Amino acid sequence: MSRRETGVLPGARSGLVADMADMADMADRARRREPRQGHRRPRCTGLRGPAAILVVLMLAGACGSDDGGGPASGAEGTEGTVTGSITVLAAASLTDVFAEIGDAFEAAHPEASVTFSFGPSSGLVTQVTEGAPADVIATASTSVMDELVATDALDGAPVPFATNALEIAVPPGNLGRVVGLADLADDDLVVALCAPEVPCGTFARQALDRAGIEPSIDSNEQDVRALLTKVEAGEVDAGVVYRTDVVAAGDAVEGIEIPADEVVVASYPIAIPDQSDQVATARAFIDFVLAPEGQSLLARASFGPP
Repeated sequence: MSRRETGVLPGARSGLVADMADMADMADRARRREPRQGHRRPRCTGLRGPAAILVVLMLAGACGSDDGGGPASGAEGTEGTVTGSITVLAAASLTDVFAEIGDAFEAAHPEASVTFSFGPSSGLVTQVTEGAPADVIATASTSVMDELVATDALDGAPVPFATNALEIAVPPGNLGRVVGLADLADDDLVVALCAPEVPCGTFARQALDRAGIEPSIDSNEQDVRALLTKVEAGEVDAGVVYRTDVVAAGDAVEGIEIPADEVVVASYPIAIPDQSDQVATARAFIDFVLAPEGQSLLARASFGPP
């Protein structure tokens, strides 16, 4: 144990205490010499006056230590430390940006680790419903997440953390000369959408309905990354994906913006499945996604604010 500074040198403390003992003895002999009165004086067994105060102060200093007066040793260093491993289920469109967020989270919390599983939002919900290991789920649709809310399968309410707009993706050079949603009705073009039960497929059909277009669909893909892969390979002339997917693909595809009166903007919620056994670390990850650093990474990937 460390010694707390008291203003009295340790080597001098024993001499002072001895002096105080002599003073006490002298005071006691003086009292015995006092004449007795008609009544008995209440007997004191300790020092009085300044001498008593000095002894008390000295004893308090002698008993003090650096460990006794403040928080428990190590409490400040361990309080708030994020530890443990978590599994995050995330929509396919989050693949690139969540990998970056995961790296940044682990750098900020070296005692924690994150494992991701990406896929179609509807499939992620099924995994949670069936009890698959999961500590965090992030979907590309609030309506899909609402299925888990309806069955009380979440620990707390979902929180929106990003938005994403649809965009038409075409192979480099745009050989099909696609300029808008109306071109997706051309039977001469090979057109792909995400499957109807997948958020990107649901939103694409909503946008086409707004534009009054009946598309000529040649392929329905299981998730947006599968669709993007076909566009990159030149297997289709056009597909409706998210703006962030076009950005992530770089020169492998070209993007065609959808007008504001036709485009659908997806809201992304995040939540903790009820079966999580790492709730504290899961909450820390969600807080990180919502914090400035997480939001900055999302914005750099062309996601919009929640």
